[in-house]
Amino acid sequence: MRKVEAAVWRETIYVVCWTAVLSVLLQAVFLILGKWDLTVLFGNLWGAFASVLNFFLMGLGVQNAVAKEDPKDAKKVLQLSQSMRFLLLALFAIGGVLISLFHTVAALVPFVFPQFGMLFRPRFGGMDKEGGA
Repeated sequence: MRKVEAAVWRETIYVVCWTAVLSVLLQAVFLILGKWDLTVLFGNLWGAFASVLNFFLMGLGVQNAVAKEDPKDAKKVLQLSQSMRFLLLALFAIGGVLISLFHTVAALVPFVFPQFGMLFRPRFGGMDKEGGA
């Protein structure tokens, strides 16, 4: 197994920060609506973990694909990574819905938090001078 590239760690930490901020906002919304209980917190933690894990694994998949010399091999690595991550997210979503310890909405909403973080990434120094992350 190869060493995880610094860019993968850096971008994952960025996503963790955005996920944490948006998770606090999600908790606040439930609190303001008077619907907060521990299932909201546990669901939020479940979904946030799943979304950050998915992002990290995507970074590893891209890192492994870039290391391939043959473009066909790189494409296969990316396709396998995408399929496995989709399956993983599906299992986390099913768990978030079926396990009574988790509030369903609080477990599923964090799945989109990394996308919000990446949406604003260019404003927060997302690309270096060589065009990399």
